[in-house]
Amino acid sequence: MEKFRVAIVDGFSGAGLYQCGSYGSPLIFVDVLIDTTNEINVYRVSQNLRPIQIECLLLLNDDDPLVIKMLRQNIAPLLVKAEENNQYIHIQPEFFNNAFEAVYPEIKNRLRSAKCRNVFFNLDQCGYSNVTTNVIRDIISSWSSAEVLLTFVITSMLTYLSPEKGATRVPLEPEVKKKIDALLDDNNPLGKNEWLGEAEKIAFNYLKSCVTFVSPFSINNPNGWRYWLMHFANSYRARQVYNNILHQEKGSQAHFGRSGLHMLSYDPQDEINLYLFDDNSREFAKKSLYDDIPRFVAESGDILPMEEFYAAAYSGTPAHSDDIHEMIIENPDMEVITATGGKRKKPNTIKADDTLKITSQKSMFFMFSNLSEKK
Repeated sequence: MEKFRVAIVDGFSGAGLYQCGSYGSPLIFVDVLIDTTNEINVYRVSQNLRPIQIECLLLLNDDDPLVIKMLRQNIAPLLVKAEENNQYIHIQPEFFNNAFEAVYPEIKNRLRSAKCRNVFFNLDQCGYSNVTTNVIRDIISSWSSAEVLLTFVITSMLTYLSPEKGATRVPLEPEVKKKIDALLDDNNPLGKNEWLGEAEKIAFNYLKSCVTFVSPFSINNPNGWRYWLMHFANSYRARQVYNNILHQEKGSQAHFGRSGLHMLSYDPQDEINLYLFDDNSREFAKKSLYDDIPRFVAESGDILPMEEFYAAAYSGTPAHSDDIHEMIIENPDMEVITATGGKRKKPNTIKADDTLKITSQKSMFFMFSNLSEKK
């Protein structure tokens, strides 16, 4: 590949600069595109490959006309820098001025006319109800390679889900409604891990209907769990990379519950675990993955194509791909068979076209753990 085309949509762009001088999302996108293009091409040159051309259609929207005017001024120097200092990056900015849901059909038509299959939406809204699940579903289904980052206020979402909201309500079981009422109680501190766990379950169960791969992780804030930064994708590979990035940026997000293949299958009374994507969390995750992976393969008939395993696993795990591969190789009850019939010996050699198998000679631990599960 010598050319890569991507479209980035910032639905709630803001003016691009905070009062302290820090970059907002529109400027971050341009800055990172410049740096990433340089990194990729330095590597390609070292491999005797031609530099890659990056073409980006950058669609920026805010419902305040004054904010858009300021954004045009704030982003201009970076766009000039990209054009003058890097011949391999081409950014075409376009500006919109409307509420996101109102402008989305126009943005969608613009993306279709651009014929770009790689589409990334950043929806950093205020509150919760400015982006409906219908829009997220439409984004994911309209492009073969689409991803969405959705930020929202946790308490706003839970209020929005309340059955008291009339036509917009989501059907909730009485037990769930009782939990929501408890979560929204003024005497219930937002910093409690149990609060995060229950709220995460509600958010995940509601939003997972939009797409196969959803990450329901909150922004890590010691003063209280108030915001979520959720990632939606229709490809396990996108989710795999996103998980790895969360571990790279240790502690930026948090998850309360299990850390193996089934992140929301936990009892708060028994498993009070806060997963911060740091080194300690990864070590804890490995213990869960060591047991979860062979059990999952056994339930699938003792043999499973690696790509099918990825597709199933990444719909419900926060784990790093390296940890998953390491536990597969380390477990004596597992083996990885290559497309030509060989066996993988190292975690970093596992490929999507490999096959996962339960070994013919199972360990005593595996047999007894499976028996206990069946009981």
